[in-house]
Amino acid sequence: MNNNKQSIIGFILISLVFLAYVLYNNYQMAKYEEQQMVEQTEQLAEAASQALEPVTTEQTAEPTAEPVATAEQEAKPVEEQIIFDAPNSEEIVVENDVFQIRFSTLGARIIDVTLKDYTKYAPKEERTELVKLFAPESAHFDMSFYLKHNMRNVKVETAAHNFELVGVETLDESKVVTMRLPMAEGASLDFVYTVYNEQRPERDYMVDFDVRMNGMAPLMANQTSIGIEWGNRSYQNERSFKNENMYTTIAYHLPRETGIEELKMSEGEQSEEVSSSVEWVAFKQQYFSSVFIARTTDFTYADMSFTTEEKGSGFIKNFAMQSAVAYTPQTDGYNFSFYLGPNKFAILKKLTNERGDSLSVERIIPLGWIFSSWISRWVVIPVFDFLQKYIASFGLIILLLTILVKLVIFPLTYKSYLSTAKTRVIRPELEAINAKYPRQEDAMKKQQATMELYKKAGINPMSGCIPMLIQMPILIAMFRFFPASIELRGKSFLWSDDLSSYDSVLDLPFNIPFYGDHVSLFCLLMAVVLFAFSYINYQQTASSQPQMAGMKFMTVYMMPLMMLFWFNDYSSGLCYYYLLSNLLTIIQTFAIRYFVDDNKVRAAIASKMAAKNTKGKKSRFQQKYEELVRQQEEMMRQQQNSRK
Repeated sequence: MNNNKQSIIGFILISLVFLAYVLYNNYQMAKYEEQQMVEQTEQLAEAASQALEPVTTEQTAEPTAEPVATAEQEAKPVEEQIIFDAPNSEEIVVENDVFQIRFSTLGARIIDVTLKDYTKYAPKEERTELVKLFAPESAHFDMSFYLKHNMRNVKVETAAHNFELVGVETLDESKVVTMRLPMAEGASLDFVYTVYNEQRPERDYMVDFDVRMNGMAPLMANQTSIGIEWGNRSYQNERSFKNENMYTTIAYHLPRETGIEELKMSEGEQSEEVSSSVEWVAFKQQYFSSVFIARTTDFTYADMSFTTEEKGSGFIKNFAMQSAVAYTPQTDGYNFSFYLGPNKFAILKKLTNERGDSLSVERIIPLGWIFSSWISRWVVIPVFDFLQKYIASFGLIILLLTILVKLVIFPLTYKSYLSTAKTRVIRPELEAINAKYPRQEDAMKKQQATMELYKKAGINPMSGCIPMLIQMPILIAMFRFFPASIELRGKSFLWSDDLSSYDSVLDLPFNIPFYGDHVSLFCLLMAVVLFAFSYINYQQTASSQPQMAGMKFMTVYMMPLMMLFWFNDYSSGLCYYYLLSNLLTIIQTFAIRYFVDDNKVRAAIASKMAAKNTKGKKSRFQQKYEELVRQQEEMMRQQQNSRK
């Protein structure tokens, strides 16, 4: 018994000694690992301080968005970030056949983009200044994240640091610019830009931007994202501040969606927050865009905004975007791209992501909705592109396009006129029906008799509306196409020096409300021809439809006047198209009237009506219609009797 007690006590003592040894050993190991971490972060701080010289001047860069912090980060104090000046920052100029780009080692960012194929509008002088996408001093790009340092988290903002220029490597069809921010021995952040020159616009306007995080995983604090800021201030590049401002906004695309979203076009301030993933964000101007594309890792959110600049300042809008990309300890970099070029449909529709799927960037070109957009994409733009391969004059191209549209809808126009002519020749019979049923309670009988007359004469009451319904999507498509078509930009015709903007033949010393401070001759001619067309059309329809008499002021006078005020500031190419369209319609009307003889129409109608008078079995539709009319008349009689 005593031996058992001694054995138990010995076992307990041995266990306690072993437990104490394990605890002490774990404590020493933890202390050793902590010391190693401190030494490593001190090496990081020392290397960074040697690479970047701190100053006390006030930071001029805009504040950046902080990445999403974990609960552990929020609990720990964060050191105030040291701001670094870059007195020795360098600028690197790289160009290809389509643009010239300037980079700065301060923030390793793009600070200037000059397009070689496009010139800026210049009033009363030759257009020689090339288009710049944004003001260099406004160019802002920043990536922000946290590093571990002395048991604290230090925030790094790339916009405040001067990168080392590693080099500019020239390959067969590209140039690669690499800039590096040292972090510690064996650790660095690289910004790598690739500029292509493959003689393919969809490739050459695209700049690949790769972020490489070399050996940074042990230095990174516990975080789930890396913040991104992007912004610039766009120049006014077109004649009309009003039109360019109207088309200048921010567009963005959600992954796996075919359409795009846009901030409301406004002259003031607009902002929008998107909490879902975003594939690309575009700072869109009327004819040019800067598009920031996440090639492999979508932006986790996007907070976008713009402010409108003052008219006469030389600028349109000030853009800003705050976003983030996901981060894990396994992340070693990101792949982005910038599209920096024209809003040209043929180029934008070829932009694809890493999977080869369309990025839908071409949808930033405002072509309308549903049918009008479909007509622009699959008819107007292909025909326009085909014609300009063989014809240098854009005025002639618009003329041929107008003639083609008129030829396509001519059969419907002819049917519409023939229906109007038939209605005109049976007007005596219509007046006889009106005289036979003058009372309001006989309205159903009058309608039945009128429909019966139309049927015998072979007249479809809706045939006059069908051509207009067919033309409306085409008119809307043209209305959207001409102001958005960069192909017309800077192209002259007759007195217009730019078919994409208004043509001013007289600058007024004052501003007329809703009209402007200039006289557009194409718009004035369009309004005059529209008045002539409306007057001719009114005379034709009023003779067959007496109810149109009350619409004379609105259709003949008011509409052309409204178009004169509305279109005075619009694209001269659009006014020229509407001018040609109305002229051709007038010519068509007189040509059809010349070949369509009212006497022959009346003879044809009389022959049909005689054939219809032959007794025959009524159709099921006619039987149902007559039964419906009889029931309605019976109900009206019962209502009248109940009132008595």
